Amino acid sequence: MILFPAIDIRGGNCVRLIQGDYNKEKVYSDSPVSMAKEWADKGAEYIHIVDLDGAKTGVSTNAAVIREIAEKSPIPIQVGGGVRTMEAVKSHIDSGVARVIIGTAAIQNPDFLKEAVNEYGDKIAVSLDAKNGYIATDGWTDTSSVKALDLVKDLEKIGVKTIVYTDIAKDGMLQGPNFEELEAMNNASSIDVIASGGVSTTEDVKKLAGKNMYGAIVGKALYDGTVTLEELLEAAK
Repeated sequence: MILFPAIDIRGGNCVRLIQGDYNKEKVYSDSPVSMAKEWADKGAEYIHIVDLDGAKTGVSTNAAVIREIAEKSPIPIQVGGGVRTMEAVKSHIDSGVARVIIGTAAIQNPDFLKEAVNEYGDKIAVSLDAKNGYIATDGWTDTSSVKALDLVKDLEKIGVKTIVYTDIAKDGMLQGPNFEELEAMNNASSIDVIASGGVSTTEDVKKLAGKNMYGAIVGKALYDGTVTLEELLEAAK
């Protein structure tokens, strides 16, 4: 199982939000580029980056710093947050981003998602954020009537190979992932599932690896120092 240290970028800084609340922000570093290098030095195989400004507005104001991370990082990076046009997808891939994550737009504009998958194949992933099993959009401000389990089957037909699945209620709370929901998602299709939200202990990681998850994103627990990346990497084996 691949562990993805998360770098959430807002206003050029590396931050974390509690449950996606833009009013509950903690700044961990003013250099996301240095942060990415640090995770790579500690053994990370892949880095997960979220452009929080892009997620909220649909416009990437952090494109320059993301490009710099892609250029300087010795390991691949995947990027999401406000990717709503083919121009945005192309810009990230041209910058050296290994995988581009489409969120809200994948639900609201399936034709765009199809075009992106047709053009870039497995370099496109979809982020599914759910609350009580239902998809949330627009930086988690709206909950739809679409069930996550139904949507993943549609994504499989389109040709999506990877999804990032976040349980909003668990995100940033250090209370462990929603294992039942994740297992159901993993079993619902052939798509690789990256668990996100609440992954905070070696036990969480062992349990996810035991359920054959493709990957897990870790954020707050690493930044708060409740667990080290080295410990989690060992648990993921």
